[in-house]
Amino acid sequence: MKKEVKNTVIAELGEKLQAYPHFYVVDVTGLNAQATSDLRRKCFQSEIKMVVVKNNLLRKAFEASEIDYSPLYDTLVGNTAVLFTETANVPGKLLKDYKKAGVPALKSAYAEETFFVGADQLEALANIKSKNELIADVIALLQSPAKNVISALQGSAGNKIHGLLQTLEER
Repeated sequence: MKKEVKNTVIAELGEKLQAYPHFYVVDVTGLNAQATSDLRRKCFQSEIKMVVVKNNLLRKAFEASEIDYSPLYDTLVGNTAVLFTETANVPGKLLKDYKKAGVPALKSAYAEETFFVGADQLEALANIKSKNELIADVIALLQSPAKNVISALQGSAGNKIHGLLQTLEER
Protein backbone atom coordinates (compact mmCIF):
# COMPACT_ATOMS: atom_id res chain seq x y z
CA MET A 1 0.00 0.00 0.00
CA LYS A 2 1.41 3.36 -1.01
CA LYS A 3 2.08 6.02 1.59
CA GLU A 4 -0.50 8.39 0.05
CA VAL A 5 -3.19 5.72 0.36
CA LYS A 6 -2.21 5.00 3.94
CA ASN A 7 -2.37 8.70 4.80
CA THR A 8 -5.82 8.93 3.22
CA VAL A 9 -7.06 5.93 5.23
CA ILE A 10 -5.64 7.39 8.45
CA ALA A 11 -7.32 10.74 7.72
CA GLU A 12 -10.66 9.02 7.00
CA LEU A 13 -10.43 7.05 10.25
CA GLY A 14 -9.62 10.27 12.10
CA GLU A 15 -12.73 11.91 10.64
CA LYS A 16 -14.89 8.98 11.76
CA LEU A 17 -13.38 9.13 15.25
CA GLN A 18 -14.45 12.77 15.44
CA ALA A 19 -17.85 12.25 13.81
CA TYR A 20 -19.01 9.33 15.97
CA PRO A 21 -18.99 9.55 19.77
CA HIS A 22 -18.81 5.76 20.29
CA PHE A 23 -16.95 2.90 18.60
CA TYR A 24 -16.22 -0.77 19.15
CA VAL A 25 -13.04 -2.57 18.09
CA VAL A 26 -14.02 -6.09 17.04
CA ASP A 27 -12.08 -9.24 16.12
CA VAL A 28 -13.40 -10.57 12.80
CA THR A 29 -10.93 -13.45 12.48
CA GLY A 30 -12.71 -16.45 11.03
CA LEU A 31 -15.54 -14.59 9.28
CA ASN A 32 -15.96 -15.76 5.71
CA ALA A 33 -17.31 -13.52 2.95
CA GLN A 34 -20.96 -14.51 3.54
CA ALA A 35 -20.75 -13.93 7.32
CA THR A 36 -19.00 -10.60 6.80
CA SER A 37 -21.70 -9.53 4.36
CA ASP A 38 -24.42 -10.53 6.84
CA LEU A 39 -22.69 -8.58 9.60
CA ARG A 40 -22.38 -5.50 7.38
CA ARG A 41 -26.09 -5.74 6.51
CA LYS A 42 -27.10 -5.95 10.18
CA CYS A 43 -24.81 -3.04 11.02
CA PHE A 44 -26.35 -0.95 8.24
CA GLN A 45 -29.87 -1.75 9.49
CA SER A 46 -28.84 -0.68 13.02
CA GLU A 47 -27.21 2.56 11.78
CA ILE A 48 -23.71 1.32 12.59
CA LYS A 49 -20.80 2.13 10.28
CA MET A 50 -18.54 -0.94 9.99
CA VAL A 51 -14.98 -0.48 8.72
CA VAL A 52 -12.41 -3.27 8.42
CA VAL A 53 -9.01 -1.73 9.14
CA LYS A 54 -5.35 -2.52 9.45
CA ASN A 55 -4.23 -2.33 13.06
CA ASN A 56 -1.24 -0.06 12.36
CA LEU A 57 -3.39 2.45 10.47
CA LEU A 58 -6.00 2.49 13.25
CA ARG A 59 -3.27 3.02 15.83
CA LYS A 60 -1.90 5.96 13.84
CA ALA A 61 -5.40 7.44 13.63
CA PHE A 62 -5.71 7.02 17.42
CA GLU A 63 -2.35 8.73 17.93
CA ALA A 64 -3.36 11.64 15.68
CA SER A 65 -6.61 12.15 17.62
CA GLU A 66 -7.06 14.70 20.41
CA ILE A 67 -8.27 11.93 22.76
CA ASP A 68 -5.73 9.58 24.34
CA TYR A 69 -6.76 6.13 23.11
CA SER A 70 -3.65 4.39 24.51
CA PRO A 71 -5.70 1.92 26.65
CA LEU A 72 -6.92 0.40 23.36
CA TYR A 73 -3.50 -0.13 21.76
CA ASP A 74 -2.99 -3.63 23.20
CA THR A 75 -6.21 -4.84 21.56
CA LEU A 76 -5.01 -3.98 18.05
CA VAL A 77 -3.99 -7.50 17.01
CA GLY A 78 -5.45 -9.94 14.49
CA ASN A 79 -8.17 -9.05 12.00
CA THR A 80 -9.92 -5.90 13.16
CA ALA A 81 -13.12 -4.11 12.31
CA VAL A 82 -14.36 -0.90 13.90
CA LEU A 83 -18.06 -0.32 14.50
CA PHE A 84 -18.85 3.41 14.66
CA THR A 85 -22.19 4.47 16.14
CA GLU A 86 -24.21 7.36 17.53
CA THR A 87 -25.86 5.22 20.24
CA ALA A 88 -23.48 3.48 22.64
CA ASN A 89 -25.43 0.29 23.32
CA VAL A 90 -26.57 -0.68 19.80
CA PRO A 91 -23.34 -2.47 18.72
CA GLY A 92 -23.21 -4.20 22.11
CA LYS A 93 -26.67 -5.64 21.57
CA LEU A 94 -25.74 -6.68 18.03
CA LEU A 95 -22.54 -8.40 19.18
CA LYS A 96 -24.43 -10.09 21.99
CA ASP A 97 -26.52 -11.86 19.34
CA TYR A 98 -23.31 -13.10 17.71
CA LYS A 99 -21.75 -14.15 21.02
CA LYS A 100 -22.90 -17.77 20.63
CA ALA A 101 -20.86 -18.16 17.45
CA GLY A 102 -17.88 -16.38 19.00
CA VAL A 103 -17.25 -14.32 15.89
CA PRO A 104 -17.07 -11.38 15.82
CA ALA A 105 -15.69 -10.98 19.31
CA LEU A 106 -15.34 -7.70 21.17
CA LYS A 107 -11.76 -6.55 21.69
CA SER A 108 -12.44 -3.13 23.18
CA ALA A 109 -14.73 -0.14 22.96
CA TYR A 110 -14.93 3.57 23.60
CA ALA A 111 -18.45 4.45 24.73
CA GLU A 112 -19.83 7.27 26.87
CA GLU A 113 -16.28 8.67 27.18
CA THR A 114 -15.12 5.45 28.88
CA PHE A 115 -12.77 2.68 27.73
CA PHE A 116 -13.98 -0.91 27.83
CA VAL A 117 -11.25 -3.49 27.24
CA GLY A 118 -11.91 -7.20 26.81
CA ALA A 119 -14.73 -9.44 25.64
CA ASP A 120 -16.05 -9.66 29.21
CA GLN A 121 -17.20 -6.02 28.93
CA LEU A 122 -19.85 -6.88 26.31
CA GLU A 123 -22.66 -7.27 28.85
CA ALA A 124 -21.93 -3.86 30.38
CA LEU A 125 -21.85 -2.24 26.94
CA ALA A 126 -25.14 -3.83 25.89
CA ASN A 127 -26.80 -2.55 29.07
CA ILE A 128 -25.70 1.10 28.74
CA LYS A 129 -28.79 3.26 28.45
CA SER A 130 -28.96 5.60 25.50
CA LYS A 131 -29.60 9.32 25.90
CA ASN A 132 -33.22 8.91 24.79
CA GLU A 133 -33.79 6.06 27.26
CA LEU A 134 -32.41 8.20 30.11
CA ILE A 135 -34.61 11.13 29.11
CA ALA A 136 -37.65 8.84 29.08
CA ASP A 137 -36.77 7.56 32.57
CA VAL A 138 -36.43 11.12 33.93
CA ILE A 139 -39.74 12.17 32.38
CA ALA A 140 -41.46 9.12 33.87
CA LEU A 141 -40.04 9.98 37.30
CA LEU A 142 -41.19 13.58 36.99
CA GLN A 143 -44.67 12.57 35.86
CA SER A 144 -45.33 10.07 38.65
CA PRO A 145 -45.97 12.67 41.42
CA ALA A 146 -48.29 14.61 39.10
CA LYS A 147 -50.18 11.42 38.30
CA ASN A 148 -50.64 10.77 42.02
CA VAL A 149 -52.12 14.24 42.57
CA ILE A 150 -54.42 13.92 39.55
CA SER A 151 -55.68 10.52 40.64
CA ALA A 152 -56.23 11.87 44.14
CA LEU A 153 -58.26 14.76 42.74
CA GLN A 154 -60.34 12.42 40.63
CA GLY A 155 -60.93 10.04 43.51
CA SER A 156 -61.84 12.65 46.11
CA ALA A 157 -65.45 12.95 47.24
CA GLY A 158 -67.02 15.75 45.19
CA ASN A 159 -63.60 17.32 44.48
CA LYS A 160 -63.66 18.97 47.90
CA ILE A 161 -60.54 19.77 49.86
CA HIS A 162 -61.66 17.51 52.68
CA GLY A 163 -62.09 14.60 50.26
CA LEU A 164 -58.70 15.33 48.67
CA LEU A 165 -56.96 15.31 52.03
CA GLN A 166 -58.74 12.12 52.98
CA THR A 167 -57.67 10.40 49.75
CA LEU A 168 -54.07 11.53 50.11
CA GLU A 169 -54.04 10.40 53.73
CA GLU A 170 -55.19 6.92 52.69
CA ARG A 171 -52.37 6.61 50.19
